[in-house]
Amino acid sequence: MTIVTIVCGILLVVAGILALIRVERGPSMLNRTIALDVFATVLIGAIALEAAYSRRTDTLPILVVLSLVGFVGSVSVARFAAKEPDEARRVRTPKEIAHDEEVRRRAEEKREQGGAL
Repeated sequence: MTIVTIVCGILLVVAGILALIRVERGPSMLNRTIALDVFATVLIGAIALEAAYSRRTDTLPILVVLSLVGFVGSVSVARFAAKEPDEARRVRTPKEIAHDEEVRRRAEEKREQGGAL
């Protein structure tokens, strides 16, 4: 039982690290939401593993609450993301931000020059 618990713990740690990497890298808000949902599932699995190893049943309400929080959070974000414009669904790179700022600045300069004539 100890070897199985250690192997499961290692797999849960690896899954948690990979989920956090996906949260950090993105690229879209929905990818981050799914990664956070996976991380919540890993956390639930870790608590369940500890409960099984120590033969405790008093952590069952904690598992139920964490499951409900993860589900409600995912549904909420998915509902708001469905109404969000395509441009806002992902995080822009610094290069894209600089390009958009340059386009905006040039448009303002043209508008000012057109008004001065």
